[in-house]
Amino acid sequence: MTPKSILSALALSSFLLVGCSDMATETDTDTTALTPGEGTGTLTVHANGEEYAWEGITSKEGWNLTFDHFYVHLSDVTAYQTDPLYQAENAEISARKSLMLVESTTVDLAQGDGPVFLGEADTESGHYNALSWTMLPAPDGPAEGYVMLLKGTAERDGETIEFSIAFDQPLAFTCGEFVGDERKGILDQGETADLEATFHIDHLFGNGERPADSQLNQEALGFEPIAALADNGTVEVTWETLMTDLSTEEQEKLTQILPALGHVGEGHCFESMMSN
Repeated sequence: MTPKSILSALALSSFLLVGCSDMATETDTDTTALTPGEGTGTLTVHANGEEYAWEGITSKEGWNLTFDHFYVHLSDVTAYQTDPLYQAENAEISARKSLMLVESTTVDLAQGDGPVFLGEADTESGHYNALSWTMLPAPDGPAEGYVMLLKGTAERDGETIEFSIAFDQPLAFTCGEFVGDERKGILDQGETADLEATFHIDHLFGNGERPADSQLNQEALGFEPIAALADNGTVEVTWETLMTDLSTEEQEKLTQILPALGHVGEGHCFESMMSN
């Protein structure tokens, strides 16, 4: 099966929520729409690779991965006040207000020990309960030509591999309300509220701390197929090389995984660009 036919065959399913059913229990979210507020405040937005980005992750096969860099390039990062509430079922948002917070930026999610600031704007108060962004190849900078670039080290049983994993597949995420320990996007007059674009890298590599037969690990690619391509302790792969060198089954997994990386906390997103 060719890469093109794989993409076509999976077009309708590649936005499925890979592995989310066996993630930690999500915090219940009150989905009652809030009425527009009065006055103005400051709305900020961050990108978050979670602790895996800055602390590392153990893949489903036991490779310990640490990231020197976890670059993502984001464009058209836009917040919305929606009515009715957006449920991440399609790319269309019925919004009474939209606000672009970031036109284009590349950030490194492996730097620091928390979410990375993307941008902010002063705007009218209210409940910003949806978020969208696109990921196109970075026009310049350290991730030039790619939407996501992972660089780091993998170690297992005394073997060490330096890796570079680069993806240039355009993606577009439309997401509902943030799901987590607290609600986000509720902006009161004179205050600051935050939104977050979250990237679940464990969907790609799996998680060695979870059972091997968990849905997350069954559907993740893992690191072993990439390690198998290493030469003298180094592996540099792109989407093109992976679509050539991986098995058909592994290619199918990867094609389903990329559109499922984007979240808002544990909240789900609809991916429309690669899926179509």
